Amino acid sequence: MTPHVTVGMDESPESLAAALWAAEEASLLDVPLHLIHVEEWPVTAEVPVLSAESLVERYETLLRATADRVRDDRPGLDVTTEMARGRAPAELTAAANEAEVTVLGSRGLGGVVGFLIGSVSLAVVGRARRPVVLVRSGSASSGAGSGDAGSGIVLGVDIEQPCDPLIAFAFGEAARRDEELRIVHSWSPSPAYGYTAILDPGVGSGLGRKATEGLAEMVRPWRSKFPAVRVTEQAVVGPAAAALVDASRSAGLLVVGRRSRRSPVGPHLGHVAHAVIHHSPAPVAVVPFE
Repeated sequence: MTPHVTVGMDESPESLAAALWAAEEASLLDVPLHLIHVEEWPVTAEVPVLSAESLVERYETLLRATADRVRDDRPGLDVTTEMARGRAPAELTAAANEAEVTVLGSRGLGGVVGFLIGSVSLAVVGRARRPVVLVRSGSASSGAGSGDAGSGIVLGVDIEQPCDPLIAFAFGEAARRDEELRIVHSWSPSPAYGYTAILDPGVGSGLGRKATEGLAEMVRPWRSKFPAVRVTEQAVVGPAAAALVDASRSAGLLVVGRRSRRSPVGPHLGHVAHAVIHHSPAPVAVVPFE
């Protein structure tokens, strides 16, 4: 399969934002851009056949119009379109597994006229084997580091978990975009310390120093692989989700990981990824890793 960037389309402002962000990503990767809309099938009894046919025509027009706009903005970019049929979560996940990166709107219309509702986006993020980026409508005219959308890339890591694909993705994005990479590790004292770490500054500072040193050790080989990337590291005390959402307010892209494991009730999306998807104003890239 030829490397490419995929973007899911409907009529929402978030969908257009996703398409424009994906076009920039495809240009940076020097790969084609693939626009896809999923026609939910079978059509429910509430939707007459003629109405279903008109919806197909409507979305074919949307795909053509979006492709034309992208080509105007980025001459030379190879853009393809596809009308898929089936269940949106399954079809988009299958498409995501074939792409370098998949981009979706973070909110959508819902109902029968749009598929980028929260449950669908979350289903794709939770199942896809490749990175998925969720984009809000505020990012419609910009990618990481553009205009008022913030600048730089924020990466959230846990020094206790090996996560090479996550770190590689963030460094690659920073290198291609010539953006600063800010790496954030959030830590809290173990329950075994009780209030000691809070009441005794020596204990607290010792734990903080250990976290800072562990973060530096994790990042050191990646600095060597990407010497041109400007990197800052920060070990902060407190919940990871809150720290990353706060950092994302001035960022152009927030990158977080998702462990590739399944829970008894289906694909698992960790609470940190879940929180930042809902609260980060910046685009959020979710990268699966073992």
